Amino acid sequence: MATTPPPLTVRPLAAVHLREALTAAANGHTPEALAALMHIDPESWEAINSRLGQLGTDLLDALALAARTGGTGGTA
Repeated sequence: MATTPPPLTVRPLAAVHLREALTAAANGHTPEALAALMHIDPESWEAINSRLGQLGTDLLDALALAARTGGTGGTA
């Protein structure tokens, strides 16, 4: 019998780092965005990429949207 793999989990601290990265990108602070992303653990990266993929996007698109819209999520 095949076993189901455990669900991918974004650790709380990784979620904070992702939020910090998106906020920094929205404010035009690229070095701070990169620094925040570098603190995300590998397992959370896998989960983040999986969830973004389910939404039909990826991290680069999310960062670009934040930078383009100032974090409002609209199309500017």
